[in-house]
Amino acid sequence: PKIASEVLEGFRALPDLTGMTSDAMDELGISGAVTGGKLYPSTPGARLVGRALTVLNVPREDAPEVAVQGGVSMLADVEAHNLAEPGDVLVLQGVDTISNMGGLLASIAKRQGELGAIVDGAVRDIAHSRKIEYPIWSRSVSPVTGKWRVRTIGVNVPVKICGVSVMPGDIVLADEVGVCFVPLERAESVLANAREIARSEAKRQEAIVAG
Repeated sequence: PKIASEVLEGFRALPDLTGMTSDAMDELGISGAVTGGKLYPSTPGARLVGRALTVLNVPREDAPEVAVQGGVSMLADVEAHNLAEPGDVLVLQGVDTISNMGGLLASIAKRQGELGAIVDGAVRDIAHSRKIEYPIWSRSVSPVTGKWRVRTIGVNVPVKICGVSVMPGDIVLADEVGVCFVPLERAESVLANAREIARSEAKRQEAIVAG
């Protein structure tokens, strides 16, 4: 689904992106925030607001040595990148301690205009991701390839990221503090609340400075 540009710009204008959005969702009874302690940003100072393009990965049933002998990778997340449009954010429910994404896929994602990736699992080649300015928030990093250990079973399907349900097309917000997933159908009300929170905090800051 398309997201109105004024909604995306409204979130981008928030001075405390994930903090104010999390507070706004609390007021509306929406659970959608993940702490930076669970999803670590690969790039200091990174910040993004975009549309969720989802991928669902699971562990392979066969042993890596058997998979190597067969010579067939079951990773198909490149199909998500083939569907990507500028402004999308890859949201991947994956496997921890095993890389779900490396430098080649990061380069493809950057070429497609994706803003970054949120990975509930491990990634690798983060120096390359930083170099090409493709920020990734991941549960962990690992040199162990997913090529023989992970298989993709869904693209643009519902996923769960650190326990938070995410639908394709939801709004993704991420910064150094954490990640927020805003359900598309609640986006305007969340933004309105967040803007009010921003105005209130600005007045309080002015009062503090004034003594």
